[in-house]
Amino acid sequence: MLLALLLQAAVPALPVPAVPGQPPATFVVEPVGMAIAGFDSDGDGRTSRVELDAGVRRSFAAIDSGKAGTIGYIAFADWAERWLGDRNALPSPFEVDSDGDNRITLAELQATFARIFARLDVDKDGVVTRKELLTIRAMAGRTMGPPGKRKR
Repeated sequence: MLLALLLQAAVPALPVPAVPGQPPATFVVEPVGMAIAGFDSDGDGRTSRVELDAGVRRSFAAIDSGKAGTIGYIAFADWAERWLGDRNALPSPFEVDSDGDNRITLAELQATFARIFARLDVDKDGVVTRKELLTIRAMAGRTMGPPGKRKR
């Protein structure tokens, strides 16, 4: 047994040749896509327009605590942090506030979500699935060139 260990130690390990392969893939979901997935109330992995409208209504009511029917941009940032994961996630309040009055109504928020829902409903069947929410990015997180030598 000792002889076998000595022989193993004496033989240098051969380098394993690098095999070019497929770059690692990263799955990306837009923050608004995560919200839409979260609005799936029956847990079937599919969000319908009815579920979308009800989810947007619930999320708006949670922020519109004074029941004013509108929220300002700061309250919208609170809404975005809670439902999209970050105060600066898209859609921005400027995109949602369609009449430019610096207030966001439930109707404006639902209209924005309806447009996004239509874009994400790739197969146009009236529901958004988790698969439709995913984007595969093969180069995500990779930098070109050696670290610290990024081109500007």
